[in-house]
Amino acid sequence: MKILVFDIWGDYGHFRKFYTTTSPLTFSFPPPSTIAGILGAIYGANKDEYLKIFSHDRCKTALKIVSNVKKVRMGINLINTKGNYWQPVKKKNHEPRTQIRTEFLKDPCFRIYVSHVDGKLFDRLEQNIKEHKSIYSVSLGLSELLADFRFKGIFDADQITDGQLAELFTPISAINLKKNEIEIEANKKYFKEKMPIRMNPDRVVEIYDDMIYEPDGKTIKAQVKTYYKLENGENITFF
Repeated sequence: MKILVFDIWGDYGHFRKFYTTTSPLTFSFPPPSTIAGILGAIYGANKDEYLKIFSHDRCKTALKIVSNVKKVRMGINLINTKGNYWQPVKKKNHEPRTQIRTEFLKDPCFRIYVSHVDGKLFDRLEQNIKEHKSIYSVSLGLSELLADFRFKGIFDADQITDGQLAELFTPISAINLKKNEIEIEANKKYFKEKMPIRMNPDRVVEIYDDMIYEPDGKTIKAQVKTYYKLENGENITFF
């Protein structure tokens, strides 16, 4: 299997947790549907196409946390546009803007791993990333949070299903764990977040799962049902 690898980073990122309302919180890393949107922006798939083109049955993605997870909170002014126009001044029972306290990732950086069944699509995606070219603007969650990216390489990968303890460079989905076997090591932190893993083209989430990760980007030793060993020595698990 050929794996395309590239880094993506920015000043801020926000990947809204599905259960937050008035004070939006962010996931510590982008879920698969957001990664599909990033790939779509680079490749040139619009918002109505990318979830189909980079669907779970055609595209496999994985992610490595490169910079440690840091979160900050800031107020965002949302403009009142009721009635399809902006009210620049306060009127009776209508504020011109509302400030929402929002959580952001600070200086996020991730390594993205991609495999696709369509060879021509894969080659075009590789070429765009090599040339640092995207068809649409690339962002980390919100359109205002622009991101940069850099090609890292193309690597061959072998699928491993022996169920033995492995040192994994990517977050691990709970469903992929073998009997919940994680080796706890000193000087490492272990976090868990429930996030949408599979979303269909109608934007309906089909699968949620707990993702186990190390927030400083360190490896996790675990027994998993399936992982992939890259020729550069990295072991990854796809979402």
